[in-house]
Amino acid sequence: MNQPRSPAPATRRGNDPRPGTRDSAADPQGAMTAGSDPATSAWALMSDFVHGHDPADELRRELGLGRGAGRVKALVSLAARPLSLAELAQAIGADPSYTTIIVNELQALGLLSRTPDAQDRRRKTVELTAAGQDAMRKAREIIARPPSPLRDLPAPDLLRLREILSQLSHP
Repeated sequence: MNQPRSPAPATRRGNDPRPGTRDSAADPQGAMTAGSDPATSAWALMSDFVHGHDPADELRRELGLGRGAGRVKALVSLAARPLSLAELAQAIGADPSYTTIIVNELQALGLLSRTPDAQDRRRKTVELTAAGQDAMRKAREIIARPPSPLRDLPAPDLLRLREILSQLSHP
């Protein structure tokens, strides 16, 4: 017996490996494709919205950090407390040699300092400078600012969205 063919998977943007990311030109309204359930469709739309409004580029541009997400991750990781180079590498998910390159670049920008560890002078402790703390304040403002399509929704829609997301966050 011949089975109907499954619909083609959603088109992905560029080399984006995230499942469910759709090419907005191929599916401009995020319409459900035949056979997809509402949860899958909602998840794809949420993922597309969040990833489509990622503040990483604005953070790198506004903070003068250049390319690569490691610099932003390093600043965020150091916001709470100083870390050793090894701890920082683990926090940002990078190998120690790449972390050293990031630290060198951020240090050259005056955003952090590196000092010998008080207990083990072979280890280096990395911490934000005053300029690095200012950069983190600016980064927090950028990260906390909702994207304009969200800000532009009518208040009742925002309240309902908040209610739904709250239900998802606290089942």
